[in-house]
Amino acid sequence: MLAFKATIEIIGINPFVHVPEAILTEIFKQAGKNKGPVPIRGTINRKKYVQTLVKYKGDWRFYVNTAMLKNSPKRIGETVEITIEYDPSDRTIKPHPKLLEALNKDKNAQKVFTGLPPSLQKEIVRYIASLKTEESIQRNIKRAINFLNGKERFIGRDKP
Repeated sequence: MLAFKATIEIIGINPFVHVPEAILTEIFKQAGKNKGPVPIRGTINRKKYVQTLVKYKGDWRFYVNTAMLKNSPKRIGETVEITIEYDPSDRTIKPHPKLLEALNKDKNAQKVFTGLPPSLQKEIVRYIASLKTEESIQRNIKRAINFLNGKERFIGRDKP
């Protein structure tokens, strides 16, 4: 586990910290890659987190959300203690079986879904997987299929 201190900054509405170059190099070595999102884990002010390093506007950023650090948007300028390491755990979210069933029944929706960027596919799968009641699962699968067929707004979007 690597450790460093950093000052919380903000870009747009998103609090983040810069990860020192030497630590980034070690994380990339652990991950076996230095492109694309890099899954990480560790602690921030001794509280555990699971996060992803992402490159934005040429810089690698460690975004700090409110689940990781209470009131993070109001803590700009604060110095935090961070431990960090590559997280090799599988973060795959399996699609709900009823979503797969609905896609298999509607070939057009299935074709549109498989043509979506992986991030949007993941957003739909994650949203439906997070639902708790059978009623909300059924209702939102129907909405997802309608969305994929261009008939309804879903996950904050007008069209796929």
